Amino acid sequence: MSAPATGSAPPPVNPRSRVLVASLMGTTIEFYDFYIYATAAVLVFPQLFFPSSDPTTALLSSFAVFGAAMVARPIGAVVFGHLGDRLGRKRTLVVSLLTMGIATFLIGVLPTYAQAGWVATALLVLMRLAQGFALGGEWSGAALVATENAPSGKRALYGTFPQLGAPLGFIIGNGLFLVIGALLPSAAGADPSQPSDAFVSWGWRIPFLFSAVMVAIGLWVRSRLVESAVFARTRESGEVRRLPLVTVVRSHGKQLVLGTFIMLATYVLFYLMTTFSLSYGRAAKNAAVPGLGYDYTTFVLMMIFGVLFFAAFTLISGPLADRYGRRATLIWITAAIIVFGLVWVPLIDLGTLGVVLWLVLGFTLMGMTFGPMGALLPELFPTSVRYTGSGISYNVSSILGAAVAPFIAVALWEAGDGSPWLVGVYLSAMAVLTLIALLLGKETKHVSLDDREAASADDAIHAPAASPTS
Repeated sequence: MSAPATGSAPPPVNPRSRVLVASLMGTTIEFYDFYIYATAAVLVFPQLFFPSSDPTTALLSSFAVFGAAMVARPIGAVVFGHLGDRLGRKRTLVVSLLTMGIATFLIGVLPTYAQAGWVATALLVLMRLAQGFALGGEWSGAALVATENAPSGKRALYGTFPQLGAPLGFIIGNGLFLVIGALLPSAAGADPSQPSDAFVSWGWRIPFLFSAVMVAIGLWVRSRLVESAVFARTRESGEVRRLPLVTVVRSHGKQLVLGTFIMLATYVLFYLMTTFSLSYGRAAKNAAVPGLGYDYTTFVLMMIFGVLFFAAFTLISGPLADRYGRRATLIWITAAIIVFGLVWVPLIDLGTLGVVLWLVLGFTLMGMTFGPMGALLPELFPTSVRYTGSGISYNVSSILGAAVAPFIAVALWEAGDGSPWLVGVYLSAMAVLTLIALLLGKETKHVSLDDREAASADDAIHAPAASPTS
């Protein structure tokens, strides 16, 4: 007779490669979906869904819907944060990705205003809100999958992998639009900066429909994850909260506010460089509100070149934040963003070389400030409310920064009679607020993600631990 087992087998863990691919793949898809909307909002949505005799009014209306998604993101952060802190990271991430994929695919089959009137516009707004709702739960979950499974001393490096989804999604989304634009060029004699009739009629729909393929791949990758050991231990010890939102607001309000403002400059820079810059770069020099006058293909290629620096410096920022600390690294980067906002016009006045330098510097700073956020925001909160807390900070900042940044930028661009100097000043002012938040905060490099706080009797859920593979 064989001897009895002396102990149970250790719970399964996620291989490091699976953690990195799952966190990277999901955010790449989510940002791809968001970017293709942003590109379509500049190229075709004003005329297809927001017709107006004033092109600026149509553009601002399209941007307003872009901002509406940002308003939905904190709601998504609360809902998915509640699920993530109650049920676990894995299942919540699958639901958020599926929600984003369905909404994006449906945008690709919507009727236009000419076909369905205000109903078409209303459906676009609804799908855009669904995208924002889904993205509100995506980022924090992906960041937690990366950081809660990271080896000692490499949490910021692992945290940069979900951040890499932003530049990769930009390159894939805009690259696909470039390919479609090249296959459907404007007719001879037409304005090359404007999309062709075929592109406006049906070509713009292809990137939205293609998202279904990417989502299927992402769901397969995430379905193979197991729950993080950090969350599993919290669940086993009965420290899962009944209402994570109540707990995080009541006990961690300071961290919520600091996290929100720490993200502010990142968001403003992000959407100025990816959304406003596309409108400014393509606007004709003799337009009512003059721009740089580049055709779409040329300027997007210049942007993609800049985004390569975004990706590279996102990865570089991780080891720096692991070595020198998140707070110290971000203080210097935020100071550089303040200076960058004040030198927009001198850079752009140098001509094409200056415009390329402007894009490269902006996207380099974007990578350096965005990379450490994958570790810093989760480190502000204990395990039982980490999904909710980091998600709310990240997404409330989207309202203060990204939701209004393109809208404010267009207004300041008009106020400057075509010069973006006021837009640069706006960026610098927001970076000052971020710098203040960083100076008021504390270093989180040495915080243990396994730290858990005692739950009160009316707040904790004392339930049997679920299977670690669930």
